[in-house]
Amino acid sequence: MDKIQRKSSIKYWLNIAAIISTVLCLGFVYYGFKTGIFTSENELASFLLKFGILAPVAMIALQALQVVFPVVPFAMGLVVSILLFGPVKGFIYNYIGISLGSIIAFLIARKYGVDVLNLLFKEKTVDKYRRIGANKKFVRFFTMAIFFPIAPDDFLCYLAGTTKMKLKTFIPIILLGKPLSLACYSFGLNFLAKYISVFVG
Repeated sequence: MDKIQRKSSIKYWLNIAAIISTVLCLGFVYYGFKTGIFTSENELASFLLKFGILAPVAMIALQALQVVFPVVPFAMGLVVSILLFGPVKGFIYNYIGISLGSIIAFLIARKYGVDVLNLLFKEKTVDKYRRIGANKKFVRFFTMAIFFPIAPDDFLCYLAGTTKMKLKTFIPIILLGKPLSLACYSFGLNFLAKYISVFVG
């Protein structure tokens, strides 16, 4: 088998793997809404606890999933992670999962283009931000948006994949930009939960 055939074969099996993974993820999203784990914090917490010592892995996977499939509620996962694992571990699991999901979203958009945006997001959102994506200053705008959430992060990760931004530029922005906003969410939610429990108690 020559190099061309080998590359063709690898590409074929990678595409097959991508299709299978997508089908499985869609199936899980359907299952999640059907069983209530994406609409109820208690159901989601119960679901995660079933994994025992692997619960952190399940939490990371769910956080990645909510970026790749934006129909999964974002805030609920953050809250459950903090309540189950505490502010520090909850923050770490949120950070790893959301960062992974952001990179996956970028790569999906890089492979399939604008059609993915039209499939996953509202037409108004796509039309509003595509012009920004075509702007030479998009990298600067994207960096600011990730550090200080001023726009839909999930959408922007997909949008970035349709622009000329390189993966080696995208990854550092995500890894350095996400901690600030997630820390605010994580420790803010933990403080709020403690305040409410004291007030109620």
